[in-house]
Amino acid sequence: MHEPAATIPTTPTRHLAARRRILQTSAVGFGHLAFRALLDAEVLAETAAESGHVANPLAAKPPHLPARARRIVFLFMKGGPSHVDTFDPKPLLDRDHGKPPPFELPKVTFAAQGNLLRSPWKFRRHGQSGLPVSDLFPHVARHVDDLCILRSVHGTNPAHGGALLKLHTGSDQFVRPSMGSWITYGLGTDNENLPAFVTICPTLAHGGVNNWGAAFLPAFCQGTPIGNASTGSAQAAVKHIRNDRLGRAEQRRQLDLIAAMNRDHIATAGAERLLEGRLDSFELAFRMQATMPELQDLSGETAAMQRLYGLDDPITADFGRQCLMARRFLEAGVRFVQVTHSDSEVQWDQHGNLYQGHTKNAAEVDRPIAGFLQDLKARGLLDDTLVLWGGEFGRTPTAQGTDGRDHNPHGFTMWMAGGGVKAGFAYGATDDYGYYAVQDAMHVHDLHATILHLLGLDHTRLTYRHAGRDFRLTDVAGRVAKGILA
Repeated sequence: MHEPAATIPTTPTRHLAARRRILQTSAVGFGHLAFRALLDAEVLAETAAESGHVANPLAAKPPHLPARARRIVFLFMKGGPSHVDTFDPKPLLDRDHGKPPPFELPKVTFAAQGNLLRSPWKFRRHGQSGLPVSDLFPHVARHVDDLCILRSVHGTNPAHGGALLKLHTGSDQFVRPSMGSWITYGLGTDNENLPAFVTICPTLAHGGVNNWGAAFLPAFCQGTPIGNASTGSAQAAVKHIRNDRLGRAEQRRQLDLIAAMNRDHIATAGAERLLEGRLDSFELAFRMQATMPELQDLSGETAAMQRLYGLDDPITADFGRQCLMARRFLEAGVRFVQVTHSDSEVQWDQHGNLYQGHTKNAAEVDRPIAGFLQDLKARGLLDDTLVLWGGEFGRTPTAQGTDGRDHNPHGFTMWMAGGGVKAGFAYGATDDYGYYAVQDAMHVHDLHATILHLLGLDHTRLTYRHAGRDFRLTDVAGRVAKGILA
């Protein structure tokens, strides 16, 4: 028993002795509490295994750090938009147009490159920040005071396949979990009837499902594709979302029977993570049948809202519909939403016909993106939603042929908005011609580390043990770009 407080000596030396005695006697209590917690967890796990009811693996988890953003949407521009024609003006390209580049080219390039090529678009300053945006994006330019423009992103791979995988998974050589899967694993979900990770009209090329796959992470971290890039967003849907043979009551009885059979199996064979994951997916799919079609039905949106996203124009309707669906998914508690602009004809990959190709692409996404930003801000969602825009690399300031640009992973632009980043701000820089990141260079690993930080996740602690070692999205690298934090 502890001595009464009145008998504890009051001299400094005796104070120290008393503190030591308190720690010695109470330490057993600390151990007892910890042991009791472990026993309780084991009992709960055993009860769950015996009953066949496993705790929701997608349940929301506390972040490591104070989160600036609760959710993220990635507006992915497949093919590689040219930074020197969009958000990173280079006056010396105008001055030295047609001259040989006054710098050394990389040892490995995707294709042969010629002399310097000026931008066919003018840059103008916009908003109170005065940040320059090219005439390709007149609608997005009106929201420049909400943007944090990252001018010094760089990667390692000049080919689409490797660069897409690097951007989405952190590795351009191996099958690794995607960014959305890591975030789902780290934070869980904010909803019960939808996946935590949705990708709208994703590309099936250059990595395909690996760009939204879970690899060795648990199956519930996998992204759910809605359509793909080869079909229009009006036809995009989760496969088999409707059951034409069985009604909901019959399906419920079917799932209950499956659960009962597997409870018997688990009782004899023990808990099996893969089996439990499969059962969880069945239950989620059942709940999605009612929720997903309702969210994808845009008929309840006002005519004004549909115009804001460009659904009244055949040029902008397809991407606008994706952006409007993304907003609805974010509101419904989906943690990670990806929207992909891609087609089988042009994409953003202008090795030739730069003016025609980038003009077409920008016209399709400019108005929908601006409407999306305006809508998020009006609803108060932009404060805790991180918006990320960009492609797998940029393009060279040198010409390919007479009117195209080659792939450039050595320095390019992405931008963020909302979610705790500085607004009306440009971070980092490429060289005077836009070939290499030279100031505050942000490698793809740094980009991932920063995204995780904004969501409240420490990239060095977000690990998963597989094949005898710990893996993470940022591998053994990654640095948070604290200069962009608001």
